[in-house]
Amino acid sequence: MASVSIYLNFDGDAEEAFNHYKKVFGTEFLAPIMRMKDAPPHPAAPPLTDDDKEKVMHVGLPILGGMIIMATDILPSMGQQLVEGNNFTISLNPDTREEADILYQKLSEGVTDGVPPHEEFWGYWGTCKDRFGIRWMFNIMNPM
Repeated sequence: MASVSIYLNFDGDAEEAFNHYKKVFGTEFLAPIMRMKDAPPHPAAPPLTDDDKEKVMHVGLPILGGMIIMATDILPSMGQQLVEGNNFTISLNPDTREEADILYQKLSEGVTDGVPPHEEFWGYWGTCKDRFGIRWMFNIMNPM
């Protein structure tokens, strides 16, 4: 079933923040925290530092009314910088790849800041910033 969640970016303290949110909302993570070291190395990227390997790649936590917040740590060593405005993304989890492609096409119309949906090791994923400056993510997880 399709769903929407909010994806948050942190400057190295995603785990601390989400442990706090877990206490606040009295809920549990959807799955164990995925670390940067858990991802296969990207051939075009430099190797991760030992510190970066331990940073959060992905965490999800239900909060209220079925809403889920998710997060990642940014990697300054990879040129990423956290600034107000890029610290959140609306994550759309459509039912099909075709729906993800259509949503991407419509939301990215007239802009150049985007990565079209494509296969990743966890599923079908893409992202864009729309003409109003809002970041959107498209994600369809592979079956487990």
